[in-house]
Amino acid sequence: MQTKFKRHDKVKLLTDPNPEYIEYHSEDEENIKEIPIKKGMLGKINILLPNGQYHVEVLNKEGNTIAYVPMNEEDLESIE
Repeated sequence: MQTKFKRHDKVKLLTDPNPEYIEYHSEDEENIKEIPIKKGMLGKINILLPNGQYHVEVLNKEGNTIAYVPMNEEDLESIE
C-alpha cells in the first residue's frame, strides 16, 4: 500500500475530526481542558492504522500534544 505521509510528518487538519473519536491527552489528567479540535489545527502523524487512516497527534500553539485523532489521508495536508 502506498501512503502519502510517513511517521512524524507535520500536517494540517483540513476537516473537523469526529468528536466521538477524539482522545484528549494531558499530563495532568484531572485538569484536562477539552479544547475543541477543528480544521486548521496542526498535528504530527503518529501511526498508520490498520483501516488505512492515520493516527494524528494534534498539537497546540506551543507544540505540546493535546489530543489524538484518526484521520483519512484526504483530510490532511502536509506542511513541510
